[in-house]
Amino acid sequence: MTTSTATNSPAAMEEHAHGSARWELWFAVVAGITYAAGMIAEYAVGLPLMGLPLILFIATYFFGGFFTVRTAVTSTLRGKFEVDFLMIVAAIGAALIGKWAEGAVLLFLFSLGHALEEYAMSRASKSIEALAELAPRTALVRRGDDDPVEVPVEQIVVGDVVVVRPNSRIPSDGFVIAGISAVDQSAVTGESMPVEKEPVADRERAIRTVDTLPAANRVFAGTVNGSGVLEVVVSATAADSTLSKVVELVRTADQAASPTQQFINRFQRWYVPAVILAVAATLLIAMSIFSQPFTDAFYLAMTVLVAASPCALAIATPAAVLAGVARAARAGVLVKGGAPLETLGRVRAMAFDKTGTLTWGNPQVTSVTPVDGVDGSLLVPTLVAVESLSDHPLAAAIVRDLAGQVSAAERVEASDLNAVVGRGVRAAVEGEVVEVGNLRMFDEQGLTLPSSVEDAYTEARDSGQTLMIVRRGDRFLGVVGVMDTSRAESAQVLRVLRSTNVGQLVMISGDNQRVADAVGREVGVDTAIGELLPEDKVAQIRRLAETHRPIAMVGDGVNDAPAMARADIGIAMGAAGSTVALETCDIALMSDDLGRVPFAVRLSRATSRIIRQNLIASLAIVVLLVIATFIGLNIGAVVLIHEGSTLIVVANALRLLGFERGKEHAGIDHEDRPSR
Repeated sequence: MTTSTATNSPAAMEEHAHGSARWELWFAVVAGITYAAGMIAEYAVGLPLMGLPLILFIATYFFGGFFTVRTAVTSTLRGKFEVDFLMIVAAIGAALIGKWAEGAVLLFLFSLGHALEEYAMSRASKSIEALAELAPRTALVRRGDDDPVEVPVEQIVVGDVVVVRPNSRIPSDGFVIAGISAVDQSAVTGESMPVEKEPVADRERAIRTVDTLPAANRVFAGTVNGSGVLEVVVSATAADSTLSKVVELVRTADQAASPTQQFINRFQRWYVPAVILAVAATLLIAMSIFSQPFTDAFYLAMTVLVAASPCALAIATPAAVLAGVARAARAGVLVKGGAPLETLGRVRAMAFDKTGTLTWGNPQVTSVTPVDGVDGSLLVPTLVAVESLSDHPLAAAIVRDLAGQVSAAERVEASDLNAVVGRGVRAAVEGEVVEVGNLRMFDEQGLTLPSSVEDAYTEARDSGQTLMIVRRGDRFLGVVGVMDTSRAESAQVLRVLRSTNVGQLVMISGDNQRVADAVGREVGVDTAIGELLPEDKVAQIRRLAETHRPIAMVGDGVNDAPAMARADIGIAMGAAGSTVALETCDIALMSDDLGRVPFAVRLSRATSRIIRQNLIASLAIVVLLVIATFIGLNIGAVVLIHEGSTLIVVANALRLLGFERGKEHAGIDHEDRPSR
């Protein structure tokens, strides 16, 4: 993060808010002291009302009403009549009829309740502040052949090499080029066990493919290095690191209001004016029908005004959303606001991408079948040359597994790589056009496979392999098969989701239908749909949404971005370090842990349950207080119960901070990721 002192930065705004909350608490305490002194002066000492007691009650009005008036003026200028406005009206009304003590206790208790409410809510925001403080202030940077120099993290640029000492925090996102160590990533990704880190094999390729590097090569700002020394190439500045983006997204999460909060906001727009009209009606009825003196009728009206104020109702949903979002962030689940947090718990269908979601996304080369004759010897050198230019995960697998089979004499260079969406790639090798792709690429050109290649293709396809056919110039060189194994926990996670009333589980994939069927049977989806282009995936989500709403889409947040955007909830797997994933999804699983999906669903449902509890309690207390005022409850008791209910609502919401991952996660086996 930058060290800018701009007052409109999130950190500056948060610091200002906390400073204001501290002052509000002190003002409330002083208001309590002046109110108590006024009561003692009036009743215990017996001093005249127009003397010292009045001065002390006026002081209570000032200290207790200072922040309330400021908030009321701000909201009124925006055309909103909120709770603070009602309290000021009630306090002024009490003063006008000489009830200074009642008005003073109203403002004291209201300001104290609001200050305590802010203090309680800060427990949730402290989780966010703790994230922001994880990144170190300085870093050891080696530039060129010079010795490492300590510099502020704000001065680190992409491409710098930082040296990370044992048991110290990593200052920036990047990839390891030297050293082996275990890194504690729990603060960013929520992973409970340290992750082993090792150097990349090819630094130049790593720079081009940093977003798709294995977890063993990548590190994140704010994580803690183990016992080894690491040298890391910086891939993002401090302001653009994964940690900075997470902190910013969590800080602004409450801006995405949940459906319930949107309803409450609309409700309050007519509720507050309705309360004012009801108060006026109470005053008129008490005077005209029940023949009460103006002073008594006005006092009753002001008491009704306080009783009907929706303090607890206003804070019921935001408190639960803030606590839920903070709890999710601690578990490595980034929820971008109340809307996705509340909607996820109502999901009745989920679509999963195959590669990297239900499978490891770490394919291995499983078969290499060259054509008969001299051309077959060109298969591996040509394929490695072309795929070395590609950033696709399958390309990385081919280069990793086959590059060692190419001797120096056989090595060739490729250029002019172009992707053919949903089909493969084209490039140039030694003046010839090379095509590497699926069967569709060649069928569309009306080309027929050699019999040996066709037989090998059919056999490998039936076994569930993903196949790439290689053609150079006017001749086929052969076919290569890769296979991506499913995660051990995928089947268990899907069973848990099914038990939580997610009734339809669908897998969508760009692989051929046989591969999709094989993986689908293994993990237990209801439907497996293969051979889908990106636009086809969007169409499938649209079709599923016609019968099942709301629907969630789980993918990597990059290739699946259009389908995730079409779903009601987009959930990105392994989003740490991927700017695209963090920006396109509604919920980001920072680690590559599918088992966090059931946790997020349970947390969503717990949040919705607490919101309902808070709303029911808030409305019930308002009704009971309004009834009690007509029975004779005075304004001091009303405001005490009123503010007490607000604190109870906040305390109930804060229970989400202690929400635990349930038995469904404890029972999920996490298979070690296949070696790369």
